[in-house]
Amino acid sequence: MSSDKKISRREFVRLTGGVLAGLSMAGCAGSFQSRSGSRRPNILVILSDDMGFSDLGCFGGVIDTPNLDSLAASGLRFTQFYNTARCCPTRASLLTGLYPHQAGIGHMMEDKGYDGYRGDLSRNAVTIAEVLKSAGYGTYMCGKWHVTPRVRPEALKYNWPCQRGFERFFGTIAGAGSYFDPSALTLDNMQIPPGEDFYYTDAISDHAVQFISENPSGRPFFLYVAYTAAHWPLHARPEDIAKYKGRFDAGWDTMRLEKLERMRKMGLIDPEWELTPRDPNVPAWEDEPLKEWHLRRMEVYAAMIDCMDRGIGRIVECLRKSGQLDDTLILFMQDNGGCAEEIGSAAPQSPEPAAPMAPDELQLQSQPKNTRRGDPVRRGKGVLPGGADTYQSYGQGWANASNTPFRLYKHWVHEGGISTPLIAHWPARVRDRGAIRDQSGHLIDIMPTCIEAAQAEYPTQFSGHAITPLVGRSLFPAFDNRPIERPEGLFWEHEGNRAVRMGRYKLVARHNQPWELYDMTKDRSELHDLSAEQPELTARMKDMYEKWAQRSQVMPWEQVNAPREKVKSQS
Repeated sequence: MSSDKKISRREFVRLTGGVLAGLSMAGCAGSFQSRSGSRRPNILVILSDDMGFSDLGCFGGVIDTPNLDSLAASGLRFTQFYNTARCCPTRASLLTGLYPHQAGIGHMMEDKGYDGYRGDLSRNAVTIAEVLKSAGYGTYMCGKWHVTPRVRPEALKYNWPCQRGFERFFGTIAGAGSYFDPSALTLDNMQIPPGEDFYYTDAISDHAVQFISENPSGRPFFLYVAYTAAHWPLHARPEDIAKYKGRFDAGWDTMRLEKLERMRKMGLIDPEWELTPRDPNVPAWEDEPLKEWHLRRMEVYAAMIDCMDRGIGRIVECLRKSGQLDDTLILFMQDNGGCAEEIGSAAPQSPEPAAPMAPDELQLQSQPKNTRRGDPVRRGKGVLPGGADTYQSYGQGWANASNTPFRLYKHWVHEGGISTPLIAHWPARVRDRGAIRDQSGHLIDIMPTCIEAAQAEYPTQFSGHAITPLVGRSLFPAFDNRPIERPEGLFWEHEGNRAVRMGRYKLVARHNQPWELYDMTKDRSELHDLSAEQPELTARMKDMYEKWAQRSQVMPWEQVNAPREKVKSQS
């Protein structure tokens, strides 16, 4: 179906409502070759949301993720791969192979008056979908877009997925929202209400399978699956929550110690790296007075990840049954570290009941006051989350455990904010199965990796716009356990938090705080600052950062965030 075809909203509901269970695998495309006769793989990029470095089972976690664990066991695990510490900057970098400021999204979805902070994906950046579509690939996306402020049904759609290279799209244009009734739920270019028994994570997985099934035989495809799990709000099906009852009763302190031991045994972290102290804002578990509430939050969080993993299993099974798995490059990663934000935990809120929503009515609020049935959405400490009538996050204590053994969280560019697992699975190309790679990589490397796999070309011009030169490096050398040559280093900036990674050293600072220097081979937990011992190296890396910032449209945070500089975006 063309993305511009006009059909009624009622017909959209009929076609897309509910779970697309039982999709036939018979329609999945077969193998394919490029014009030169060499095989080009399908490419499947999977991104999860607001998860810590050690949440997955194959990275030391205690949540059941057998499908991702299986991909890791027959693929590669990268232990020093990085994101940008926040949701939409990460998506901009992943899609374009550029640092987020170069792609126009140095912060969030707000135009702050500078080219690096427009909050809208730049036309001087090209997406993976645009490049691969030009190379003959089918291009599909399911899930969270979040690289434009224009999210409402009547909005200008020049930066929606189908206008940025994707042939089909199912998901949300905006960021967070209810899993039972997402804001800005969209099919192609039309916003739609959810169907019966709707749960967003399942719907993302099912549409991914559908798009694979619909891809024409003989044509390779690029599929970008951007789950919102496990971003707040904490919403999951009751049976999934029940599975984790009692799993975390020992509390966050014990979880951190157990994870540390598992990660060391797995070879994911060096035994020299210490466990960071418990966050000073988090009490010892034995002193926590609201244990039942905190346990329920973690149980729902785990259920959300469990559901996502099962959906990934359905996608992989579609590929396996259609004979495409061996010739599909699968990359799984996360958009930032565990999230310490306390959402829905302040004073209880008790909105009044409302009239039920009509079946075809759109939900346009990311934090709705009422469910579709009209029930008040409850918030506050002690309200047990999980259902559509609640809206909460899992909090700082569990985020601290999610990021074991590292410091800080989403927003910051210490390791807890920017470290992500990367699983690379490609049986036809990756031979060293089950191996661990410690080469440093970054989201900017996804685009060049896809280009090399697809035998495509990165353009200098696209749709009448000059395109910013690619800054990432292909991960192909690391597939063969060779170094990724990057003499210029890696860089970060978010909300004034900033960092440089050059070889074994990392220079990092919180906003308005002094620079800290760490030897990442000995102290990736960032507990022993070497800046006073090595002032020359500190000065040299600081100079590297300042030159990068100048060429990458990075501005001082005080200047960017000055109220007089803000330009409110229209959506």
